[in-house]
Amino acid sequence: MYIEPQELTGKDNYFEDFKVGDVYRHARGKTVGEIDNVLITNLVMNTAQAHFNEHQMASTPLKHRITFGGVTASLVIGLAMQDTGENALAELTLNKVRFKTPVFHGDTLYAFTEVLEKIDGERPDTGEVRFRHWGINQNNQVVFEAERRVLMKRRSYQAKA
Repeated sequence: MYIEPQELTGKDNYFEDFKVGDVYRHARGKTVGEIDNVLITNLVMNTAQAHFNEHQMASTPLKHRITFGGVTASLVIGLAMQDTGENALAELTLNKVRFKTPVFHGDTLYAFTEVLEKIDGERPDTGEVRFRHWGINQNNQVVFEAERRVLMKRRSYQAKA
């Protein structure tokens, strides 16, 4: 059975669909693999030993390598994208980024989003939505939080096009 591409994405993530105060628990989780951490950390040339040197980290209170925060942020925001990014036209800001608990290889992350604000866009076909994203691990510990502002398509305009 062939499915048109527009049928594969959510139908309730246009600007008008978001309501200030709504909270989403996103559907998927992602277990952090060693490849996730090491590949991205190498690509961005982050040479911190905490991400690469298991021997050195064994003598620290953490006992193991930790996942690079950029990987953690990317995974949590990525998990939120099905609900908050499919009708995005532009990523505008990422603020108030906090890493609350170390993430280790084998941890499973889950994402949540709260709609904080909606602002009419400068163009009639857009609006801005400000989200607060946070991620938890399998122990319900918050590992990451940030605010993200996105320029979104308006459903009302799409219907006229």
